[in-house]
Amino acid sequence: MELTESQVMAIKRKRGELDLSITALANTTKVSKRTLIAIFKHEHRNVTKTTFKKLNDWLIDEYERTAQHETSI
Repeated sequence: MELTESQVMAIKRKRGELDLSITALANTTKVSKRTLIAIFKHEHRNVTKTTFKKLNDWLIDEYERTAQHETSI
């Protein structure tokens, strides 16, 4: 499966908002550090279904947490 530019930008944006290092993001998503670096450097956008799901699930979970936090304020 191929990650779109929009998906990669959303992952980068959320990583920045949470101030996560590549290592912390790898630990959180269970995607290898090497794979994440390749994705961010445009070397590797065609990923396995498992990697695709892990990154999308993390992104969705983080946006849901953000939305819940904003509604509770």
